[in-house]
Amino acid sequence: MYVAVIIPAAGASARYAAALGSPRSKLDEDLGGRPVLHRTVELFANYDHPGLTLNPIIVAGPADPDAFAEFKLRHGDKLAILGVTLCPGGRTHRFETVHEALAHVPDRVTHVAIHDAARPCASPELLNRVFDAALKHPAVVPGVPVSSTLKRVAAEPLPDEDEDPIAAILGAESKGPPQFAVEQTLPRDRVYEAQTPQVFEIGLLRRAYAQPDLRSTDDAELVERLGEAVVLMEGEPGNLKITHPTDLKIARAVLGVRGPAERATHKRF
Repeated sequence: MYVAVIIPAAGASARYAAALGSPRSKLDEDLGGRPVLHRTVELFANYDHPGLTLNPIIVAGPADPDAFAEFKLRHGDKLAILGVTLCPGGRTHRFETVHEALAHVPDRVTHVAIHDAARPCASPELLNRVFDAALKHPAVVPGVPVSSTLKRVAAEPLPDEDEDPIAAILGAESKGPPQFAVEQTLPRDRVYEAQTPQVFEIGLLRRAYAQPDLRSTDDAELVERLGEAVVLMEGEPGNLKITHPTDLKIARAVLGVRGPAERATHKRF
């Protein structure tokens, strides 16, 4: 089993930056002395599984040439030591980035694992389960049961009764977060939150990405659209995706590492 790993890393970290009030990328944040992106790559660079050859690891960065050059300057040397192939990704959507990375998958590869760049906490045990399942099934996705109550809300927020009409005309920001009317409570029976890595037989994945409409929220959705079976197996709650600054704190707790301000000065770099 020859596996290529694709790590889409072209996103702008918009939600993270908005919550932080800074343009800093979540992939550059310190996670035990190394950037989040490097921690994620190390999951696969340091992984060993009998009967599995894992190579190459393809990290797809920003599409813009200047942004990609800066990305390569920040990460290229250290990722090269880990055996990473860097390539530009898509301009807007994740599926565009995966599509670009697929062009760098060599012919010898039999399977492709696609893993979120901001998901650095997957355990070796989870990877074992995913790759063991991929030996038996052409499309495998880890997931965890949804435990929270799910609400579908209206497409547009409620009008702000306290909003200053002059401020609205001038385009000033709202005084508070938007509020929405609840339309429906969704049943959560048999509903799972999908995680990564998602592993696919290479021919199936190429067929999925040959479809004219690639709009999707994960790669498995494109395979489902072909009418092909996708097998979901047990993920793990600790395999979180860093989206907001609070997620970074949780990731540090999962990995048992400290933030730079909590480490001795000589261990901060």
